Amino acid sequence: MAEHKKRNYFIRRKEALTMEEVIEEYIKSAKLASGLNTQRVFAAWDGCSGAGPFTLKRYFRSGTLYITLNSSVIRNQLSFQKEALIEKMNATLSGDKLFTSDNRTAGYIQELVLK
Repeated sequence: MAEHKKRNYFIRRKEALTMEEVIEEYIKSAKLASGLNTQRVFAAWDGCSGAGPFTLKRYFRSGTLYITLNSSVIRNQLSFQKEALIEKMNATLSGDKLFTSDNRTAGYIQELVLK
């Protein structure tokens, strides 16, 4: 009789999921995609611009990345490279597995405002 009870406790496996799929599902179910995307955008800024140490404030909303720099010289140099920086950051984001491109509130960078 003990064997018969053990059989009732087995859980059937429907499908095995990869760890990547589990993480994606968790991010979606916990509604973390927007915040995670914003952090990935900030990391892309630091990596692509090289101005991370000179950045005082970062703000990302509706495709616009607002950056406040502590150096007017660096701000002036980067202002000439805005389009190239946007393309480079978006390319970095598209290769990032944690970045979800279909997020309405925090997607790809469309505009860069330097202050």
